[in-house]
Amino acid sequence: MLSVVIPIYNEEELINELVGRVSETLTGIGEEHEMIFVDDGSSDRSVDKLLLEKKSNSNIKVISLSRNFGHQAALTAGLEYAKGDFIAILDGDLQDPPELMAEMYSTLSTGKHDVAIGYRKERYDENKNRRLMTRIFHYIFSRVSNLEDIEHTGHFSMMTRKALKALLSMNEKTRYLPGLRSFIGFRQVKVEYTRQARSAGESKMKLRQLIKLAADAMFAFSRIPVRFCLILGLSGVVIFLLVGVYVIVSKVAGWAPIGWSSTLISIYFLGSVQLTFLGILGEYLFRIYKESQNRPLYFVKEVFD
Repeated sequence: MLSVVIPIYNEEELINELVGRVSETLTGIGEEHEMIFVDDGSSDRSVDKLLLEKKSNSNIKVISLSRNFGHQAALTAGLEYAKGDFIAILDGDLQDPPELMAEMYSTLSTGKHDVAIGYRKERYDENKNRRLMTRIFHYIFSRVSNLEDIEHTGHFSMMTRKALKALLSMNEKTRYLPGLRSFIGFRQVKVEYTRQARSAGESKMKLRQLIKLAADAMFAFSRIPVRFCLILGLSGVVIFLLVGVYVIVSKVAGWAPIGWSSTLISIYFLGSVQLTFLGILGEYLFRIYKESQNRPLYFVKEVFD
């Protein structure tokens, strides 16, 4: 059985095309399948359109969450409900071509690989500012996370039940699924494609959400922020040891600087170092606090199956 998990948030303009293309691809593969649409608290007619499509397609399953819990939570909900031996992840904006799932399935069904990842050769999906922000994040993240070549991959992928079981065994609340997927290892293979622009609607992932996702990924997979604090603190110590030597020598030599500007500069610099250090520690503490609360990632309002 083949399961496809598709998170949805206010995508009523794309529902008909999305269902049609996914259904056609899965029918072409020729295996028993299910399409799991996870509605992440949409405020438009996305659920109504999905239920209308479900009347003529019994392979459609709709999971409606009680509110908007975020992209990672919605994906996790769908993955936990999936029953297939092969499980695909596909975003609902159709920028990743559903037709590529046929190649992913063909690759995995040979038994030589456990995870097939969509690898973007080119992308035409964002405006210049968004694309720049995305590239900066992936550039930094790939170099501090010890995860290989994650810059050109996203959520679009397919995996075996064995790989999914490993992925779901990690229960942290602050999740970045592409990072977790890379972390589990197994035999992974890339399937190249070109990411397209949206055919309708606009991206629901705003800049604030992108920054939050980037921060979650960075703090979850790297110790670089804390190490940065250590390096910055040690640099401050070295600088002000040198400044202290300079002050003592200048005092003895009789050409000590007059005034208090150097004192204020020292205070401001040390204060900035301390605040930076506390801010980064605070990010880690907040995430530890979230883990200790152990709240569910999501709540399901209704399942249409």
